[in-house]
Amino acid sequence: MPSRKKLAAVTLVTAVLGVGVGVAYDPYLLVRAQFERQRLNAGLDHGDVVVAGHRWVYAVADDAPRGAATIVMLHGFTGSKENWYPLADRLRGRYRMLVPDLPGWGESERKADADYGFVAQSERVADFIRAMSPGKPVVLLGHSMGGGIAALVAARHPGLVAKVGLLNAAGVRFNENQFGLDVLAGKNPFGVDDAASLQRYIDIVFHREAAKPWIPWPASRGLIARRKDDAAFEQAVLERIGRGPEQFLPGQDAANIRQPALLLWGRQDAVIDPSALALYAAQMPQARAVLVDDAGHMALMEQPREVADAVVALIERQ
Repeated sequence: MPSRKKLAAVTLVTAVLGVGVGVAYDPYLLVRAQFERQRLNAGLDHGDVVVAGHRWVYAVADDAPRGAATIVMLHGFTGSKENWYPLADRLRGRYRMLVPDLPGWGESERKADADYGFVAQSERVADFIRAMSPGKPVVLLGHSMGGGIAALVAARHPGLVAKVGLLNAAGVRFNENQFGLDVLAGKNPFGVDDAASLQRYIDIVFHREAAKPWIPWPASRGLIARRKDDAAFEQAVLERIGRGPEQFLPGQDAANIRQPALLLWGRQDAVIDPSALALYAAQMPQARAVLVDDAGHMALMEQPREVADAVVALIERQ
């Protein structure tokens, strides 16, 4: 009969071989493993729910004091719930947090030929809030594309949103930059199909070198493959939110937002030029405007402490 030490060694070797075979078959497993580590470090649990005809996967923190505000966080174009984890880590224990992958993105369900533009997604988010925070308005935060969606939800469903924060939000005609010109020309400036374009994508969305994620091989191979598979979907979404009739709808509807609001931008945003902040502010005079230094489009990841302070001020001020 084999000894316990031999059995343990065989089990360990089998597990390592299993991981190795899995990674060789799907190197994106390494990306998922990193996301899982980040979720656990931020003190978030994992959940899923079927709402608005889609299965949503979300991260959740339910360890807040009784009666604490509920925050719903919406990620941007090509983003995912994981973009919010550095901020969630700084808000843990203080508020209830719901951080979903929007339908079509991340781990949430995507349906062929479905509409994932601003309007359709805003209605799905409204249904998600009704399901996850029944009878209690939420603090709704949106980044980039998620900011445009959040603006529509706050404007069109005011009973669901107590306060709203738009971070580097899409949905207005900002000053011309290369990113905007490329979108209008039919390109996807965020497109990734090799190592060089992956690095270009990271360099566009992040300003601070120290905040740029390091993605070693073979995780990079898995991420590149995933983004290549998503290329047609990304272009279809851009047709809706970047070049179609909905592209400036969030900024127009922002005039109907009456709730207390936060407008926050990275001063070095090379995606949605900071001039967008003033355009939103003109529609939302009640909003507090915050321009974060040494931060680009991913201010929520580059300067999470400063962003957390701004979010707390939004929630706590009367």
